[in-house]
Amino acid sequence: MANSGPTSGKKSLNSVTLLFKLPYYTQWGQSLLIAGSEPALGSWNVKQGVSLSPVHQDSELIWCGSVSVVAGFTCEYKYYVVDDSKNVLRWEAGEKRKLVLPEGVKEGDVIEIRDWWQDASEALFFRSAFKNVIFNATEGVKESQSVSLNKSLDPEDIVVQFVISCPRLVSGSTVVVTGSNPQLGRWQTQDGLKLSYVGDSLWKASCALRNQAGNSSLELGPNREVNVDLSSPKQSRYIVLSDGALRDAPWRGAGVAVPIFSIRSDEDLGVGEFLDLKLLVDWAVNSGFHLVQLLPINDTSVHGMWWDSYPYSSLSVFALHPLYLRVQALSDAIPADVKEEIQQAKKQLDKKDVDYEAALSTKLSIARKIFNLEKDKVLNSSSFKQFLSENEEWLKPYAAFCFLRDFFETSDHSQWGRFSQFSKEKLDKLISEGTLHHDVICFHYYVQYHLYIQLSEAATYARKKKVILKGDLPIGVDRNSVDTWVYPTLFRMNTATGAPPDYFDKNGQNWGFPTYNWEEMSKDNYGWWRGRLTQMAKYFTAYRIDHILGFFRIWELPDHAATGLVGKFRPSIPLSQEELLSEGLWDFNRMSQPYIRQEILEEKFGSFWTVIAANFLNEYQKQCYEFKEDCNTEKKIIAKIKTSAENSLWLEKEDSIRRGLFDLLQNIVLIRDPEDSTKFYPRFNLEDASSFRDLDEHSKNVLRRLYYDYYFARQENLWRQNALKTLPVLLNSSDMLACGEDLGLIPACVHPVMQELGLIGLRIQRMPSEPNLEFGIPSQYSYMTVCAPSCHDCSTLRAWWEEDEGRRSRFYKTVVGSDEEPPSRCTPEVVHFIVQQHFDAPSMWAIFPLQDLLALKDKYTTRPAPEETINDPTNPKHYWRFRVHVTLESLLDDKDIQATIKDLVTSSGRSFPGKKVEGADESREKLSKVQLNGKA
Repeated sequence: MANSGPTSGKKSLNSVTLLFKLPYYTQWGQSLLIAGSEPALGSWNVKQGVSLSPVHQDSELIWCGSVSVVAGFTCEYKYYVVDDSKNVLRWEAGEKRKLVLPEGVKEGDVIEIRDWWQDASEALFFRSAFKNVIFNATEGVKESQSVSLNKSLDPEDIVVQFVISCPRLVSGSTVVVTGSNPQLGRWQTQDGLKLSYVGDSLWKASCALRNQAGNSSLELGPNREVNVDLSSPKQSRYIVLSDGALRDAPWRGAGVAVPIFSIRSDEDLGVGEFLDLKLLVDWAVNSGFHLVQLLPINDTSVHGMWWDSYPYSSLSVFALHPLYLRVQALSDAIPADVKEEIQQAKKQLDKKDVDYEAALSTKLSIARKIFNLEKDKVLNSSSFKQFLSENEEWLKPYAAFCFLRDFFETSDHSQWGRFSQFSKEKLDKLISEGTLHHDVICFHYYVQYHLYIQLSEAATYARKKKVILKGDLPIGVDRNSVDTWVYPTLFRMNTATGAPPDYFDKNGQNWGFPTYNWEEMSKDNYGWWRGRLTQMAKYFTAYRIDHILGFFRIWELPDHAATGLVGKFRPSIPLSQEELLSEGLWDFNRMSQPYIRQEILEEKFGSFWTVIAANFLNEYQKQCYEFKEDCNTEKKIIAKIKTSAENSLWLEKEDSIRRGLFDLLQNIVLIRDPEDSTKFYPRFNLEDASSFRDLDEHSKNVLRRLYYDYYFARQENLWRQNALKTLPVLLNSSDMLACGEDLGLIPACVHPVMQELGLIGLRIQRMPSEPNLEFGIPSQYSYMTVCAPSCHDCSTLRAWWEEDEGRRSRFYKTVVGSDEEPPSRCTPEVVHFIVQQHFDAPSMWAIFPLQDLLALKDKYTTRPAPEETINDPTNPKHYWRFRVHVTLESLLDDKDIQATIKDLVTSSGRSFPGKKVEGADESREKLSKVQLNGKA
């Protein structure tokens, strides 16, 4: 920002001194400094910022520092915690502070700036979810350009500028400071000091105070104090008091979660559509919800079949899915025959579950007919041209990719001949107007344009209704995607992303996504990620980061793996050959090659072991075997079982033989690094392997210790630093509220980093993060969490309750507190008890799958509970097709269930759309009462 600049060295004319004070407790070896936008504060170079020194003041540790500047100085600044070398350890959350000196400051004056550390939970309320949707209190409020005194100063006056952050005010509020001092109205609200709005949720006012003393309570929490010692010759003439936000009770809200494809309405064509969100928002408002959570909505059309129903495998991280298009809204002039076709399609596609292939092909077929009728009108419209101009960076490659995918009948761009390598020149030729296929390119533009219009309409509607739309940011992209074609250096294509064994699958998971090349991504400050978040923010005001652990470390598998067991973390510190030798471990081939002995084969395959050995193994020494070259990986085994000329020998045994061979292949202790043969990684759950059990006791003890060190100790600082390089970029790319899915095997560094960055975690009662607990205790959840009884990656509340009698009994005893026999059926009473636990939890958000909410009423529980499951994570080819069995229109007509849910919201003290501020007077003034301690 433009400025007349600071002074340095010898003081220039009109110089003043800024004295910063901040209470903050540090650990040994840590200190505080200020860095800001002007040279006096280091020009955002932290190592050249202003160092602060600690001073004990009563029971507080106050960090102080001063700098001389010219009288007209303005700047932005932040506080940082640094080590002895001024390396940043953490920084305060929220927007940059803005400093404008009080009017009337003269040469030689000291301006004392009393700040308060901005923590991450406080900064959340400056995110668009709250600022632009739920509160939006300052919309239409005129910003004051200056805050001046309404009187001339006497020599004994001290000017106090009150600055308070109020992001949680409701519309129409004003802010008043009252106190015992006459200038603050002697506790009379109507005579208090009225603050002016100066932007960014900040309110300010200046007041000249003299020697006065007083005492009062302040909002919630401990008293604020303004200590003014008029008798001290060192007393600052000006005090800027900015000691935190207006203190209210912790804000808590509630929401509903449902995939777009699961919504059913009177207008849809066999699958939920973006415009259905308006009905869902109405139902959410009636039920007391401030939030609607969705699964990913990007185009996943990779395979051209129902496999593409998996919403986390994006064809493009920018393009929206044509599945969610409402074809009736494409034009006001749809011909009668096309209208009839739409009506017939509605009847044919109105099934129990989503018919993914039929719904998508029907919509695209109808959309093409309408496009052919009105393409000239739409493509020449100013709104379309603006859309194309604003999105061409991703839209043009996407349209070209879709054309090439259909032309070559595969999304595997390595099979596209000269087009397998992307270039700007090739792209320009592909999409140029003179080509025979230009209409095909324009059709993809056209569909994306209308998807943008329809989702934008729904998003605008939600904001007006004070409902947050929460999106989902997948951790991976499909390896045959637009993004891997256009940006190949950003991905490690010879590896796959997955998850180690945890809650979902004893063999781990192989998602098949290529892992990220973070080093390459960092070269443009993670521009690809920033673009993704910017695109999401067009529609959403909150988002869920899928598998947030991937930003700390990812479970990386070789591309030839089909399961997720034999992988390693990236990044990670491996076991070195020197380290292993120093521990007395030397037989690296024995520990890193599949350990296959005849007795193991006999035990696993019985009398059939000889057939297995003859077809898949070589005997390299007596009773010791190794895999043949054509089946020495999991994918090769799958292929050989299916295509071998001898496959008639194992008909009807394929699954058991495949599992047995996988077990043999995974029967190792160490995984050798394919890029450096002197580095090793301990196999996950290595004690389950017979290769481990047959080692000598010394080797087993050493490997147990190194295993624990690798998975639970040596990586923590590395993973923390990795997350602190990437996650802040995401968070700063938009002003959306961010939540992280942090289920599974959680390293110790994850939750502290999430807390530091203001990331809200997830708590599922059946998946407690606390050790030695079978069921989470919602009343003990921390504030910075989303709590839920289930999620899309597990069975619904009803199914979970009914599928395991023993677990149901344990829950009834430990959580419900009853020794009676629990009902075998998940009755509405059981659902009400569990749901109420979550509404009453301290968590900032309680978000419920729609299926769990509908279970509050018997009428909606006629469908078998297992049919309501959205995803089975143990099945890599699960068909994502669940549809709610009642329409949104019917749910809107059901006043009883909406009233039941809203009663749960209101009785728990959670906020809901239309709720008035508790304790506000008729003019809805928020009061900030300040204790003034004057010393004569």
